[in-house]
Amino acid sequence: MKNFLLFLTFCIPLSITAQKKDITLEDIWSKGTFRTEYLNALNSMEGDFYTLLNYNEDKSSSVDMYSYETLEKVKTIVSTKNIPEIKYISTYSFNSDETKLLLSTNYQAIYRYSYTATFYIYDIASKSVTWLGDNLQEPTFSPDGKKIAYVKNNNLFVKEISTNTVSQITIDGEKNKIINGITDWVYEEEFGFVKAFQWSNDSEKIAYLRFDESNVPEFSMDIYGMDLYPKQQVFKYPKAGEDNSKVSVFIFDLPAYKSTKINVGNYEYIPRIKWTNNANLLAVTTLNRHQNDLKLFFVNATTKETKVVLNETDDAYIDITDNLTFLDDNSFIWTSEKDGHNHIYHYSENGKLIQQVTRGNWEVTNYYGYNKSKNIIYYQSSENGSINRGVYSIKLNGKKKKLLSNSTGTNRAAFSKNMRYFINTFSDANTPPVYTLYNADGKVIKTIIDNAGLKEKISSYNLSPKEFSTININGNELNMWMLKPANFDATKKYPLFMYQYSGPGSQEVANRWNRSNDYWHQMLAQKGIIVVCIDGRGTGLKGAAFKKVTQKQLGKYEVEDQITAAKKLSELPYIDEHKIGIWGWSYGGFMSSNCILKGNDIFTMAIAVAPVTSWRFYDSIYTERYMQTPQENASGYDMNSPLTHARKLKGKYLLIHGTGDDNVHVQNTMRMINALISANKQFDVEIYPDRTHSIYSTRNDRLHLYKKMTTFIEQNLQNN
Repeated sequence: MKNFLLFLTFCIPLSITAQKKDITLEDIWSKGTFRTEYLNALNSMEGDFYTLLNYNEDKSSSVDMYSYETLEKVKTIVSTKNIPEIKYISTYSFNSDETKLLLSTNYQAIYRYSYTATFYIYDIASKSVTWLGDNLQEPTFSPDGKKIAYVKNNNLFVKEISTNTVSQITIDGEKNKIINGITDWVYEEEFGFVKAFQWSNDSEKIAYLRFDESNVPEFSMDIYGMDLYPKQQVFKYPKAGEDNSKVSVFIFDLPAYKSTKINVGNYEYIPRIKWTNNANLLAVTTLNRHQNDLKLFFVNATTKETKVVLNETDDAYIDITDNLTFLDDNSFIWTSEKDGHNHIYHYSENGKLIQQVTRGNWEVTNYYGYNKSKNIIYYQSSENGSINRGVYSIKLNGKKKKLLSNSTGTNRAAFSKNMRYFINTFSDANTPPVYTLYNADGKVIKTIIDNAGLKEKISSYNLSPKEFSTININGNELNMWMLKPANFDATKKYPLFMYQYSGPGSQEVANRWNRSNDYWHQMLAQKGIIVVCIDGRGTGLKGAAFKKVTQKQLGKYEVEDQITAAKKLSELPYIDEHKIGIWGWSYGGFMSSNCILKGNDIFTMAIAVAPVTSWRFYDSIYTERYMQTPQENASGYDMNSPLTHARKLKGKYLLIHGTGDDNVHVQNTMRMINALISANKQFDVEIYPDRTHSIYSTRNDRLHLYKKMTTFIEQNLQNN
């Protein structure tokens, strides 16, 4: 191992592995053997309380209140046992004074985050239930609690609770044409939000986005179902270089009952709107099509005058986050990569920089909030190593930084509304999630859930240690983990199987508890395979330059790193250089496809699940952020497309895709199949009818999928 710097290893004595059980696919995908305990739908309340949505043994669901101080249940706020109208609660939300709840049931997913449901208003004092409506999206209480805004059939409505009257704010909503108050497919997927309307603090105005999809090309998918004839799902999907929705921002004045379109100059996208602490001042974020010129506007809701208070540019792109917080004086906290790493900044209301709050060769990975009474910011970062996360506090002036979490690994905080407490979720590669209550100064108060039962259960299984290290590839120290068979013998030769995702800003090499794929990789190690994961160039947590090196040529440097790493690993005495495979899903499928083609002298097999095979087929916002348009960068799109290199296939190659994938369309796999046929190359393919990008629609989907992949590995990596 002289080529590797080993910095963290979790050891399991080899002497006891013989008595332990092997992991099965049924353990992972059918029995729920390794399921963790967790806190469901935690919602912080005023004072020192929080609520959880609990699903009970009697099949009822309830919203229960707990004390932060004691962690004991204080009372049940609402239970379906007492509400015949509601069989189960899917989601819940409070009004601002916590006297009413919005309860949803009949949840129907649309895309990744969006859904429709039946909603009810529950009055806590009177215990009365009022039906709000069916097939609604994103109902939201006004700050004064007197009204609810929601979207139905692409139009925005407001209900006055006391009078039970409903006003329709927009009238032009139409499927696949006009959307008011809800984002279109590509905004939801790539900018990560659905609700595109916001109440002002005085409850008298609603800012909302209007999407005109009229010129966006339609994409259609056959839905095979169980009927005699298939149906078609048709929706607007802007591929790279095609027309996007025309998005505009409006302010609706409730007393005047009038909507006004706001002029925020020239832009392609409006990825965020947010009211400031001044009820008359709206913040609007715009981006150009290349996503490297961001403007933050302040809009006067009375005069409709606009002012640019912040303008950031970048040679590559600017990520959109929710890390915009307004203080009492309307100065604001913002995060940016402008110094080469993601850090926290404090600006005046006029956009003048007051203070760079954090700095260093590490990344702020989450912003938790600001405690104005203590003048302290709380955040998560990678200060203690790029594979770890810690929770920190720091003064607004950048002084008195303090580590609040007390264990090395992955720490995530959920702060109380008054910022006096936080519930920390900790895990590492050897510790399942532990939920612990801290006060805001970092003092541990009590453990809530420790998953001790799972840890004891895991100890009876034949698990291998996950060895973290770095590997020097193409002049960069890349993070890596390795799983060896528990009965590893350095004098023997083992097949090598590489897993990666590799997308821009992503991370797979992280010191955290197992996900489902980790158990599958453990199962493969039990079968005598060494499994490795390496985060190459273009992934995250190592600075903007490392992340953005792939700009305009996705699939070049990331693939070079995986191929070079495979060659370097093949030189180890215990690696069989003739048995090296790779797999990945989505972007990882794009990568594994390219690796077996461009690296056909080193990779003997590959599996690509739901792969992108040409970025020309993928959506505009994601693709153009990194590639610009095909019209501007044709060679960047084609030189690193697996379609271009199909003739190079030598090894065993398995393509897998769901035909109902609205994200990475099955078109990618079909075009790859045609390219391979044209090149007279043999390959394997598995198609899952009507399954989405996750291939997880029915109970046995994942079990079937992973059986298929396991058999393919056994036949073509172990026995080739």
